[in-house]
Amino acid sequence: MADPHIQTEEPPEQIPLIDQEQTPEEKQEEENDTHLDQTLQRLETFLCFFGFRQSSLLSFLLSWAALFLVGVTVPVLILEISYCSGCEKYQINKFELHILASQACLAAVSLLCVSHKLRKYGIRKFLFVDRYHGHMIRFRKEYIEKIEGFFRLLVLWILPCFFLKTAREVIRIIYVHHESWWKSIAILLALVVSWTYLITISLSACVLFNLVCNLQVIHFDDYGKLLERNCDVSVFIEEHIRLRHHLSKISHRFRIYLLLEFLVVTTSQFVTLFQTTGYRGIITFVNGGDFAVSSIVQVVGIILCLHAAAKISHRAQGIASVASRWHALVTCSSTDASQLRVSNSVGNFEAAYPVVPLSINYSESDLESLDYVAMPTNTQLASYMSSYHKRQAFVMYLQSNPSGVTIFGWTVDRALINTIFFIELSLVLFVLGKTIVFTSK
Repeated sequence: MADPHIQTEEPPEQIPLIDQEQTPEEKQEEENDTHLDQTLQRLETFLCFFGFRQSSLLSFLLSWAALFLVGVTVPVLILEISYCSGCEKYQINKFELHILASQACLAAVSLLCVSHKLRKYGIRKFLFVDRYHGHMIRFRKEYIEKIEGFFRLLVLWILPCFFLKTAREVIRIIYVHHESWWKSIAILLALVVSWTYLITISLSACVLFNLVCNLQVIHFDDYGKLLERNCDVSVFIEEHIRLRHHLSKISHRFRIYLLLEFLVVTTSQFVTLFQTTGYRGIITFVNGGDFAVSSIVQVVGIILCLHAAAKISHRAQGIASVASRWHALVTCSSTDASQLRVSNSVGNFEAAYPVVPLSINYSESDLESLDYVAMPTNTQLASYMSSYHKRQAFVMYLQSNPSGVTIFGWTVDRALINTIFFIELSLVLFVLGKTIVFTSK
């Protein structure tokens, strides 16, 4: 028999879980987050496949082993095995060994520099799309468009070069016969695959630098719109300092890569110039076609890097012009508003004290009261002058602190590009003067 004084313990009341339906804005935000994560994951998978993602010792060894095996060992062995009298006639082997060396050096520089930074920062911090650097919530859509543009730009430049390389190898097989067509086709496929692997690595690094700069262009475009808002000048200065800090990080991360890229490409181009101008035979598409294809790839990589760096530098330097225009417009509109406030004050005074059809003699006190109506504009003028000086200081700050992508202090802009062009032109003319000699008989 149960004791009536002992109360049986009732099970706790089950609180029903209410499924709160998400609003359309929240659903759209969640979809954008998922889409951005998938886009970054696709980019990271691509970089991992070509050896840029060296997160462990095993991946480090595999990526470099693949580079030396597929990019260097296979083409060298093929060139040694496929030696023939026709190759000696056209001097193909000697030319191709130089081209292979330049392509392998360029791919090694790209793999070394980019993989080190990716291993150190990760894909999000490397691209400045993490929650602490990139204001990801505001710019998700733009981030996705720029990252997808990375693949389009890479394919856009690789495909024409790939077709040109394939056409050159087909012509080479036609003019330089081997023992069998099967051997010729195998040599063609091996050389094309090896070459495609090398140029994909080198161009991927260039397009990745282009992507990093284009992602920062989003922030500078938004900064120009920020000036249209009614914010304090200190907010503008703080945001500009943040953007300059990001450009400084980009410059620091890529300066060694850009220098080595310029050095390898310049050296390769001048060795090519020495070989082609010093060769006493006839340069044809059979023996000199690879020079054209290799030069196109290298020049395209340099152009992508210089274009991206100059673009973000000019956007950063153009902020001073935008701020100056904003300062002038605000100053002019503030003056007009001040004058409007004075006239409104006088109108209010006249409305409060209507003019009657009587002969009124204004006394000294009346004049003082009339002057007193305009006195608040002095306070307004003091506030206006204070904001004016703040805006003027902000414009002077921007003009005295130009930002941009730099290489050890040299800002990559039109002036630097013109300097590089004239230096390269001078070196080309020097090489041509040493190799090309006209004799009269």
